[in-house]
Amino acid sequence: MTTAVFPFLVGAGWPVNKKQTWSAVVAAHTSGREVRTQLWQNPVWEFEMTINALDSSTNGMYGAVGARSLQTLLGFYGMMAGSFGTFIYYDVTDYYVAPVQTFGVGDGATTTFQLIRTLGGMTESVIAPVNSATTLYFNSGNVAAIAPEIYSNGTLVSSSTYSIVNGAVTFNTPPISGAVLTWTGYFGFLCRFSDDNLEFSQTMWNLWEAKSVKFKSLRAI
Repeated sequence: MTTAVFPFLVGAGWPVNKKQTWSAVVAAHTSGREVRTQLWQNPVWEFEMTINALDSSTNGMYGAVGARSLQTLLGFYGMMAGSFGTFIYYDVTDYYVAPVQTFGVGDGATTTFQLIRTLGGMTESVIAPVNSATTLYFNSGNVAAIAPEIYSNGTLVSSSTYSIVNGAVTFNTPPISGAVLTWTGYFGFLCRFSDDNLEFSQTMWNLWEAKSVKFKSLRAI
């Protein structure tokens, strides 16, 4: 089943808040020293946005805001049943892995390797790569995105020789020992809404806003 994508809403405004959260256990000793244990391999990303303009009219009373954009967001939230359902969110500031990213080295036996990306000095798993040609819609301009391109020792690997599930690449035949596996491509964040309620305010006739739309990424691994 195809995972739903957070709708593109022209009325989305600023600021957009993005928070990175980790989990660790810190045990303090009487000597003043600490023992720290990292519990998560990957962070959780939390997002909060304001939708300044949502048009509830059927004829696009507010032009570029988009006819029935209110119903679009209401329906999407309802389809997710609040915090229950999952969806893909494409972050306009963080959606592409380039140049090529190393994600594994073959040993002649292992067939499955998890896609990763490097962000500054941090490496994290990519669990929601774009799995087929699609368009990413942003206010700054649309992006034609394609499925990941996988390389072995710099040579493009045919997509018929592997499958990708939750960002894990499984090859039909184990890559040869020493083969450097790299990839480039587009990705999103697998998310759920943070709350089971979403508040809307009507500011003018047929014009609405949602001051706080919160959602968070999910950790598949």
